[in-house]
Amino acid sequence: MRTEIPPRSGVAFTLRKGQRLRVIDPRGEQVSDLIAFNRDDKQEYLSSGRSLDYASRLFLTTGDILYSNRSQPMFLIGEDRVGRHDFLLTPCSAETFSMIYGHEHPHRGCYGNLSEALAPFGIAPDQIPVTFNIFMNVDINGDTGQITVRPPKSNAGDHIDFVAQMDLIVGLTACSAEQSNNYSFKPIEYEVFDN
Repeated sequence: MRTEIPPRSGVAFTLRKGQRLRVIDPRGEQVSDLIAFNRDDKQEYLSSGRSLDYASRLFLTTGDILYSNRSQPMFLIGEDRVGRHDFLLTPCSAETFSMIYGHEHPHRGCYGNLSEALAPFGIAPDQIPVTFNIFMNVDINGDTGQITVRPPKSNAGDHIDFVAQMDLIVGLTACSAEQSNNYSFKPIEYEVFDN
């Protein structure tokens, strides 16, 4: 059954080892922040550093493994209709909107949405690391290292699949940052399949 995450919000749920999570961009150009924790030991979490280190590249896609901070596989990326995602930038937050956008009354962002969604699982805000930013299109200048956020390359109906490699607690958002979503906030949808 397909579930919708409303714009600028987030959810958390469990996945069993072997289940497949499909994240769908129903309208196009919408980012979704993904984080995961070992369901049996919440000190083990999805690691950007380990995953990028072992892949030896910045842009992960079909066939790549997302590793935990303990170097254990958490997800295998299955079908990927977009092929461009970010695993460098931290979830947007109230501080993001204040510092980058100058908002006087900032939205709590994906960090706040994930904090609220994950709280019932006993996960504290400070446990939330860098997320896998699905559909986020980040360019990196090869000479200066300058980071530029571009509009997502996802079109309406595009998706990416993740196959759980262990029992997981998963957090997922419809991203709240203007620049990440080409200045338009839209929903994200997801489905879970028993493979």
